[in-house]
Amino acid sequence: MNIIAVIPARMGSSRYPGKPLALIYNVPLVGHVAFRTAMSKSLSGTYVATCDEIIENYCKSVELPCVMTGDHHVRCTTRTAEALLKIEAAAGKKADIVVMVQGDEPMVTPAMIDAAVAPMIDDPSVNVVNLMAEMETVAEFEDPNEVKVVVDRHMNALYFSREPVPSRKKGSDRVPMRKQVCVIPFRRDYLLRFNEMEESPLEIYESVDMMRILEYGEKLRMVSTSVRTFSVDTPEDLAHVVRLMEGDDLRKHYR
Repeated sequence: MNIIAVIPARMGSSRYPGKPLALIYNVPLVGHVAFRTAMSKSLSGTYVATCDEIIENYCKSVELPCVMTGDHHVRCTTRTAEALLKIEAAAGKKADIVVMVQGDEPMVTPAMIDAAVAPMIDDPSVNVVNLMAEMETVAEFEDPNEVKVVVDRHMNALYFSREPVPSRKKGSDRVPMRKQVCVIPFRRDYLLRFNEMEESPLEIYESVDMMRILEYGEKLRMVSTSVRTFSVDTPEDLAHVVRLMEGDDLRKHYR
């Protein structure tokens, strides 16, 4: 099975401009994501997708495959799809699964990639998967930068929100506190179909792309990961991740 990873990254983040090249132990954020993702034995290739020459130049300097895309993309999924088609054209063969790994997840591990694609390898009916992790603090649960998810008994997503869901206001302090981790495998054709779907109201209200799938009445499989991860949305997040990654074992295996 031909499984590739695409890491969309751009310098123009509204909350943290220049984020992809922010340094963590002298390696840019996007470099951490790409090096760690590429360690997954499930993948036949890992590519950074960007519209910024400065990111492309960094990738060339460390021999990370990079695909230049248009600068018109608003969603990571459309940038990923453009990169996918260019990768396929260059390789002369189609991918079966494309794993979209957000460029602000520097603590991603190869085991997370393997876990995310496993349901799709085992079950042809699964078209898209998201990883999710337990949150350890109420402060993280209430942080609007963290996307919360609620699941059904079959581990399919019921709802995503930047608000703390399920509610803790009805007398229970022990609600499931789960967050989306942006390692998202799509079946190749499903990614292209997803981008053709009209944006849905709840997707816009919540500012969460995955709500489009649920609002169209389709299934989205969630997979738990016990790996402690933290995404970078602000300079404060970056400082926090630097502390968390002190002594990280994977860094010594970067090529």
